[in-house]
Amino acid sequence: MSPWRMSRTFPGSPVAITEARRFVTALLGAWPVTEDAELIVSELATNAIRHSASGQFGGCFTVAVHANHSRIWLGILDQGGQRAPHPLPPQADEEGGRGLALVAALAASWGVTGDEQGRIVWATLNPAPEKTTAR
Repeated sequence: MSPWRMSRTFPGSPVAITEARRFVTALLGAWPVTEDAELIVSELATNAIRHSASGQFGGCFTVAVHANHSRIWLGILDQGGQRAPHPLPPQADEEGGRGLALVAALAASWGVTGDEQGRIVWATLNPAPEKTTAR
């Protein structure tokens, strides 16, 4: 498989999260980690809209996917904000605040680059090797 890269920019509204999920699902198709990638993008896009300037009037966020045979890199570029993304401690009575902890649990690695002007929150997935059957 040849390495490839795709990205798409979405408006900074909650409706766009569904479109971002569809974008990733369409790109990855039947890869064994597609569902994990879809969930990661959903969590990161939600955070971009809730916690960065991407969620303000006229804001946007970009979803980038880089893939090769051994790794999928997912990145969400937001328009920055005052607080750097970080996982919150688990709170049994809280509805939200678990997004980055979920990303950390699903991803092989994750991180944040950038500053209050704009950030990329990224995660990597290691697809399981394809099984071949003799015929």
